[in-house]
Amino acid sequence: MSKNKDAFRDYLQFEKKYSLHTITAYCNDIDSFEIFNKINFDQENVDHVEYAQIRNWIVSLIDSKVSNISVNRKIASLKAFYKFLLKTKQIEVNPLLKHKALKVPKTIQIPFSEKEVSSVLNQMQLAVGFEEVRNKLVIDLLYTTGIRRAELIQLKMENVDVSNSMIKVLGKRNKERLIPILPIVINQIDLYLEERSELPDVVDCDYFFLNKKGLKLIESFVYRLINTYFSSVSEKVKKSPHILRHTFATHLLNNGADLNSVKELLGHSSLASTQVYTHNSLAGLKSVHKDAHPRGRK
Repeated sequence: MSKNKDAFRDYLQFEKKYSLHTITAYCNDIDSFEIFNKINFDQENVDHVEYAQIRNWIVSLIDSKVSNISVNRKIASLKAFYKFLLKTKQIEVNPLLKHKALKVPKTIQIPFSEKEVSSVLNQMQLAVGFEEVRNKLVIDLLYTTGIRRAELIQLKMENVDVSNSMIKVLGKRNKERLIPILPIVINQIDLYLEERSELPDVVDCDYFFLNKKGLKLIESFVYRLINTYFSSVSEKVKKSPHILRHTFATHLLNNGADLNSVKELLGHSSLASTQVYTHNSLAGLKSVHKDAHPRGRK
Protein backbone atom coordinates (compact mmCIF):
# COMPACT_ATOMS: atom_id res chain seq x y z
CA MET A 1 0.00 0.00 0.00
CA SER A 2 1.34 3.45 -0.91
CA LYS A 3 2.07 6.11 1.71
CA ASN A 4 -1.04 8.06 0.69
CA LYS A 5 -3.26 4.97 0.95
CA ASP A 6 -1.84 4.30 4.42
CA ALA A 7 -2.66 7.86 5.43
CA PHE A 8 -6.13 7.55 3.90
CA ARG A 9 -6.83 4.38 5.90
CA ASP A 10 -5.74 6.16 9.11
CA TYR A 11 -7.96 9.12 8.19
CA LEU A 12 -11.00 6.86 7.76
CA GLN A 13 -10.29 5.02 11.00
CA PHE A 14 -9.27 7.80 13.38
CA GLU A 15 -10.90 10.96 11.99
CA LYS A 16 -13.99 9.68 10.21
CA LYS A 17 -14.32 6.77 12.68
CA TYR A 18 -15.59 4.37 10.01
CA SER A 19 -16.00 0.69 10.84
CA LEU A 20 -13.30 -1.81 9.86
CA HIS A 21 -15.75 -3.33 7.35
CA THR A 22 -16.25 0.04 5.60
CA ILE A 23 -12.54 0.87 5.60
CA THR A 24 -11.71 -2.50 4.06
CA ALA A 25 -14.35 -1.99 1.35
CA TYR A 26 -12.96 1.48 0.48
CA CYS A 27 -9.39 0.21 0.28
CA ASN A 28 -10.38 -2.86 -1.77
CA ASP A 29 -12.08 -0.58 -4.32
CA ILE A 30 -8.98 1.59 -4.58
CA ASP A 31 -6.81 -1.52 -4.97
CA SER A 32 -9.08 -2.77 -7.78
CA PHE A 33 -8.77 0.52 -9.63
CA GLU A 34 -5.01 0.46 -9.11
CA ILE A 35 -4.77 -3.03 -10.67
CA PHE A 36 -6.90 -1.90 -13.63
CA ASN A 37 -4.70 1.18 -14.05
CA LYS A 38 -1.51 -0.87 -13.91
CA ILE A 39 -2.74 -3.27 -16.61
CA ASN A 40 -4.29 -0.68 -18.93
CA PHE A 41 -2.16 2.43 -18.38
CA ASP A 42 1.08 1.00 -16.95
CA GLN A 43 0.75 3.32 -13.92
CA GLU A 44 1.99 2.14 -10.52
CA ASN A 45 -0.29 4.17 -8.26
CA VAL A 46 -3.53 6.11 -8.72
CA ASP A 47 -2.71 9.29 -6.79
CA HIS A 48 -2.63 11.31 -10.01
CA VAL A 49 -5.02 10.20 -12.75
CA GLU A 50 -7.24 11.70 -15.43
CA TYR A 51 -10.99 11.26 -15.40
CA ALA A 52 -10.69 9.35 -18.71
CA GLN A 53 -8.88 6.56 -16.83
CA ILE A 54 -11.68 6.33 -14.29
CA ARG A 55 -14.28 6.38 -17.06
CA ASN A 56 -12.51 3.46 -18.72
CA TRP A 57 -12.69 1.55 -15.43
CA ILE A 58 -16.43 2.29 -15.16
CA VAL A 59 -16.99 0.98 -18.71
CA SER A 60 -14.96 -2.12 -17.88
CA LEU A 61 -17.06 -2.76 -14.74
CA ILE A 62 -20.32 -2.35 -16.65
CA ASP A 63 -19.06 -4.70 -19.39
CA SER A 64 -18.34 -7.21 -16.62
CA LYS A 65 -22.02 -7.03 -15.58
CA VAL A 66 -21.30 -5.17 -12.33
CA SER A 67 -24.55 -3.45 -11.27
CA ASN A 68 -24.89 0.33 -11.33
CA ILE A 69 -25.33 0.32 -7.55
CA SER A 70 -22.00 -1.50 -7.10
CA VAL A 71 -20.24 0.77 -9.61
CA ASN A 72 -21.51 3.83 -7.74
CA ARG A 73 -20.22 2.39 -4.47
CA LYS A 74 -16.77 1.79 -5.97
CA ILE A 75 -16.65 5.31 -7.39
CA ALA A 76 -17.74 6.69 -4.00
CA SER A 77 -14.63 5.03 -2.52
CA LEU A 78 -12.43 6.70 -5.16
CA LYS A 79 -14.17 10.03 -4.60
CA ALA A 80 -13.45 9.85 -0.87
CA PHE A 81 -9.79 9.03 -1.61
CA TYR A 82 -9.33 11.99 -3.97
CA LYS A 83 -11.12 14.35 -1.59
CA PHE A 84 -8.62 13.27 1.04
CA LEU A 85 -5.68 13.85 -1.34
CA LEU A 86 -7.08 17.29 -2.17
CA LYS A 87 -7.55 18.10 1.53
CA THR A 88 -3.97 17.08 2.32
CA LYS A 89 -2.67 19.02 -0.73
CA GLN A 90 -1.37 15.88 -2.47
CA ILE A 91 -3.30 16.84 -5.61
CA GLU A 92 -4.65 20.14 -6.94
CA VAL A 93 -7.71 18.88 -8.83
CA ASN A 94 -10.11 16.09 -7.93
CA PRO A 95 -10.49 13.97 -11.12
CA LEU A 96 -14.03 13.06 -10.03
CA LEU A 97 -15.16 16.63 -9.45
CA LYS A 98 -17.72 16.63 -12.27
CA HIS A 99 -18.61 12.94 -12.21
CA LYS A 100 -22.30 12.06 -12.04
CA ALA A 101 -23.40 8.82 -10.46
CA LEU A 102 -24.99 6.16 -12.66
CA LYS A 103 -28.77 5.97 -12.52
CA VAL A 104 -30.22 3.21 -10.36
CA PRO A 105 -33.85 2.14 -10.06
CA LYS A 106 -35.53 3.46 -6.93
CA THR A 107 -36.63 0.67 -4.64
CA ILE A 108 -39.20 1.20 -1.92
CA GLN A 109 -38.61 -0.85 1.21
CA ILE A 110 -42.04 -2.14 2.19
CA PRO A 111 -42.35 -2.45 5.99
CA PHE A 112 -44.24 -5.20 7.79
CA SER A 113 -47.76 -4.31 8.87
CA GLU A 114 -48.64 -4.05 12.55
CA LYS A 115 -50.75 -7.20 12.08
CA GLU A 116 -47.78 -9.14 10.66
CA VAL A 117 -45.50 -8.16 13.54
CA SER A 118 -48.21 -8.98 16.09
CA SER A 119 -48.76 -12.38 14.44
CA VAL A 120 -45.08 -13.30 14.76
CA LEU A 121 -44.82 -12.14 18.38
CA ASN A 122 -48.09 -13.89 19.29
CA GLN A 123 -46.74 -17.13 17.82
CA MET A 124 -43.74 -16.76 20.13
CA GLN A 125 -45.79 -15.83 23.18
CA LEU A 126 -45.18 -19.18 24.87
CA ALA A 127 -41.45 -19.29 24.07
CA VAL A 128 -39.60 -21.69 26.36
CA GLY A 129 -35.95 -22.59 26.64
CA PHE A 130 -32.88 -20.49 25.88
CA GLU A 131 -33.12 -20.37 22.08
CA GLU A 132 -36.85 -19.63 21.81
CA VAL A 133 -36.70 -16.94 24.51
CA ARG A 134 -33.64 -15.37 22.86
CA ASN A 135 -35.26 -15.42 19.41
CA LYS A 136 -38.35 -13.64 20.70
CA LEU A 137 -36.21 -11.01 22.41
CA VAL A 138 -34.16 -10.44 19.22
CA ILE A 139 -37.34 -9.71 17.25
CA ASP A 140 -38.86 -7.67 20.07
CA LEU A 141 -35.74 -5.54 20.47
CA LEU A 142 -35.27 -4.93 16.74
CA TYR A 143 -38.92 -3.92 16.37
CA THR A 144 -39.22 -1.74 19.49
CA THR A 145 -35.85 0.05 19.27
CA GLY A 146 -35.07 0.16 15.53
CA ILE A 147 -31.44 -0.82 16.09
CA ARG A 148 -29.39 -2.16 13.22
CA ARG A 149 -28.45 -5.83 12.97
CA ALA A 150 -24.76 -5.03 13.61
CA GLU A 151 -25.70 -2.92 16.64
CA LEU A 152 -27.73 -5.78 18.09
CA ILE A 153 -24.87 -8.26 17.63
CA GLN A 154 -22.35 -5.88 19.22
CA LEU A 155 -24.59 -5.03 22.18
CA LYS A 156 -22.67 -5.56 25.43
CA MET A 157 -24.05 -6.75 28.78
CA GLU A 158 -22.92 -3.52 30.44
CA ASN A 159 -24.93 -1.45 27.97
CA VAL A 160 -28.29 -3.01 28.83
CA ASP A 161 -29.61 -0.98 31.76
CA VAL A 162 -32.76 -2.73 32.93
CA SER A 163 -33.18 -0.54 36.03
CA ASN A 164 -33.41 2.61 33.88
CA SER A 165 -35.11 0.88 30.92
CA MET A 166 -32.38 1.95 28.49
CA ILE A 167 -29.82 0.43 26.16
CA LYS A 168 -26.65 2.14 24.96
CA VAL A 169 -25.94 1.40 21.30
CA LEU A 170 -22.69 1.89 19.41
CA GLY A 171 -23.75 2.97 15.93
CA LYS A 172 -22.05 3.99 12.71
CA ARG A 173 -18.81 5.97 13.06
CA ASN A 174 -18.68 4.82 16.71
CA LYS A 175 -21.47 7.21 17.69
CA GLU A 176 -23.22 6.20 20.90
CA ARG A 177 -26.92 6.72 21.52
CA LEU A 178 -29.36 5.83 24.28
CA ILE A 179 -32.65 4.15 23.38
CA PRO A 180 -35.51 3.55 25.82
CA ILE A 181 -36.83 0.01 26.29
CA LEU A 182 -40.55 -0.66 26.62
CA PRO A 183 -41.78 -2.39 29.83
CA ILE A 184 -42.98 -5.44 27.86
CA VAL A 185 -39.43 -5.89 26.51
CA ILE A 186 -37.93 -5.53 30.00
CA ASN A 187 -39.94 -8.61 31.01
CA GLN A 188 -38.54 -10.51 28.02
CA ILE A 189 -34.99 -9.40 28.92
CA ASP A 190 -35.43 -10.79 32.45
CA LEU A 191 -36.55 -14.15 31.01
CA TYR A 192 -33.60 -14.20 28.60
CA LEU A 193 -31.03 -13.35 31.26
CA GLU A 194 -32.40 -16.14 33.44
CA GLU A 195 -32.01 -18.63 30.56
CA ARG A 196 -28.59 -17.19 29.63
CA SER A 197 -27.30 -17.73 33.15
CA GLU A 198 -27.94 -21.48 32.74
CA LEU A 199 -25.63 -21.84 29.73
CA PRO A 200 -22.89 -24.33 30.65
CA ASP A 201 -20.04 -22.53 28.90
CA VAL A 202 -20.08 -18.80 28.05
CA VAL A 203 -17.11 -17.78 25.88
CA ASP A 204 -18.14 -14.27 24.78
CA CYS A 205 -19.41 -13.24 28.22
CA ASP A 206 -19.26 -9.49 27.45
CA TYR A 207 -21.84 -9.76 24.69
CA PHE A 208 -25.54 -9.66 25.46
CA PHE A 209 -26.86 -11.99 22.75
CA LEU A 210 -25.28 -15.43 22.52
CA ASN A 211 -25.86 -18.75 20.80
CA LYS A 212 -26.25 -21.97 22.80
CA LYS A 213 -22.46 -22.47 22.68
CA GLY A 214 -21.91 -19.19 24.51
CA LEU A 215 -20.58 -17.36 21.45
CA LYS A 216 -21.88 -14.00 20.20
CA LEU A 217 -24.34 -14.12 17.32
CA ILE A 218 -23.30 -13.69 13.69
CA GLU A 219 -25.07 -11.50 11.11
CA SER A 220 -26.26 -14.37 8.91
CA PHE A 221 -27.99 -16.00 11.89
CA VAL A 222 -29.97 -12.85 12.68
CA TYR A 223 -30.99 -12.53 9.03
CA ARG A 224 -32.15 -16.16 8.88
CA LEU A 225 -34.06 -15.75 12.13
CA ILE A 226 -36.09 -12.76 10.87
CA ASN A 227 -36.61 -14.31 7.44
CA THR A 228 -37.83 -17.61 8.91
CA TYR A 229 -40.33 -16.18 11.37
CA PHE A 230 -41.76 -13.53 9.05
CA SER A 231 -42.03 -15.92 6.09
CA SER A 232 -44.88 -17.62 7.94
CA VAL A 233 -46.98 -14.43 8.12
CA SER A 234 -45.84 -12.22 5.22
CA GLU A 235 -45.60 -12.59 1.44
CA LYS A 236 -43.35 -9.53 1.09
CA VAL A 237 -40.26 -10.14 -1.04
CA LYS A 238 -37.78 -8.80 1.53
CA LYS A 239 -37.96 -10.11 5.07
CA SER A 240 -34.81 -8.95 6.86
CA PRO A 241 -33.60 -7.17 10.01
CA HIS A 242 -33.34 -3.97 7.96
CA ILE A 243 -37.02 -4.23 7.00
CA LEU A 244 -37.81 -4.53 10.71
CA ARG A 245 -35.88 -1.28 11.24
CA HIS A 246 -37.99 0.32 8.49
CA THR A 247 -41.07 -1.08 10.20
CA PHE A 248 -40.09 0.48 13.54
CA ALA A 249 -39.72 3.94 11.98
CA THR A 250 -42.85 3.68 9.84
CA HIS A 251 -45.08 2.52 12.69
CA LEU A 252 -43.82 5.35 14.93
CA LEU A 253 -44.56 7.94 12.25
CA ASN A 254 -47.95 6.38 11.47
CA ASN A 255 -48.88 6.77 15.11
CA GLY A 256 -47.92 10.43 15.41
CA ALA A 257 -44.20 10.47 16.32
CA ASP A 258 -42.32 13.50 14.99
CA LEU A 259 -39.53 13.08 12.47
CA ASN A 260 -36.80 14.50 14.73
CA SER A 261 -37.54 11.98 17.48
CA VAL A 262 -37.41 9.10 15.01
CA LYS A 263 -34.13 10.49 13.63
CA GLU A 264 -32.56 10.41 17.11
CA LEU A 265 -33.82 6.90 17.85
CA LEU A 266 -32.46 5.57 14.55
CA GLY A 267 -29.09 7.28 15.01
CA HIS A 268 -29.25 9.18 11.72
CA SER A 269 -26.87 12.13 11.35
CA SER A 270 -29.34 14.15 9.27
CA LEU A 271 -33.07 14.38 8.68
CA ALA A 272 -32.57 13.52 5.01
CA SER A 273 -31.83 9.90 5.96
CA THR A 274 -34.98 9.69 8.07
CA GLN A 275 -37.31 11.34 5.56
CA VAL A 276 -37.34 8.19 3.42
CA TYR A 277 -39.71 6.70 5.99
CA THR A 278 -42.30 9.42 5.41
CA HIS A 279 -43.14 7.71 2.09
CA ASN A 280 -44.02 4.53 3.95
CA SER A 281 -46.10 6.42 6.53
CA LEU A 282 -48.22 8.32 3.99
CA ALA A 283 -51.36 6.41 4.98
CA GLY A 284 -50.84 7.41 8.59
CA LEU A 285 -50.21 11.03 7.63
CA LYS A 286 -53.44 11.07 5.62
CA SER A 287 -55.33 9.77 8.64
CA VAL A 288 -53.77 12.34 10.99
CA HIS A 289 -54.46 15.11 8.48
CA LYS A 290 -58.10 14.08 8.09
CA ASP A 291 -58.71 13.72 11.83
CA ALA A 292 -56.85 16.88 12.85
CA HIS A 293 -58.03 19.37 10.22
CA PRO A 294 -61.37 21.13 10.93
CA ARG A 295 -62.54 20.49 7.37
CA GLY A 296 -61.67 16.81 7.66
CA ARG A 297 -64.06 16.32 10.57
CA LYS A 298 -67.09 17.72 8.74
